[in-house]
Amino acid sequence: MKLEDYGKFTVIMRGYTLEQADRIINVLREYKEHFVVEVTMNSKGALDMIRILSEKYRSQIHIGAGTVKTLEDAKSAIDAGAEFLLSPIGFTKEMMEYTKAHGILAIPAAMTPTEIETQFNMGADIVKVFPARTVGPKFFKDVQAPLGKLRLMAVGGVGVSNYQEFFDHDCQYVGMGTGMFGNLNLETASDEEIRAVLDTYLTK
Repeated sequence: MKLEDYGKFTVIMRGYTLEQADRIINVLREYKEHFVVEVTMNSKGALDMIRILSEKYRSQIHIGAGTVKTLEDAKSAIDAGAEFLLSPIGFTKEMMEYTKAHGILAIPAAMTPTEIETQFNMGADIVKVFPARTVGPKFFKDVQAPLGKLRLMAVGGVGVSNYQEFFDHDCQYVGMGTGMFGNLNLETASDEEIRAVLDTYLTK
């Protein structure tokens, strides 16, 4: 996928069953330009889930892998059909080279200005600041004052109640897990209720 097609909101699916993920994605695909789906590698059956969902929704929404920590993780996720890779840590040189060689978006994590700059210099498309709650929204504007405009994503402690603060401080992307849907019970929620929540993100 192209960087410009990566939506502002990453829906982090950690611990979802295939059935749960499929149900949510069936609604999310209507919002393709705004949302992408991350299936974390530490979820049960993650690779099978990525493979099945990618085959089913390939042209309808972008699906990638999260919690990618090793070169083997990267290879397995890409083989399963992931269009982008996210990590809670920085990519190694080998991980970055393999990911870029296969035309996959690389989204490693960083916590300091030096780490952020290092990952971009290695070839990162976006750098995930994790955990974002630790540095807070103001960090994103502050770090870009000396480093210039950067493609940064806030993940960790970001939810429906505070995501806009990160955007207000020049963060370009946010990633959210269950916090994305607030108190909505995804087991019983109707498609209309899910859409109503998603729509709130597009009206601010």
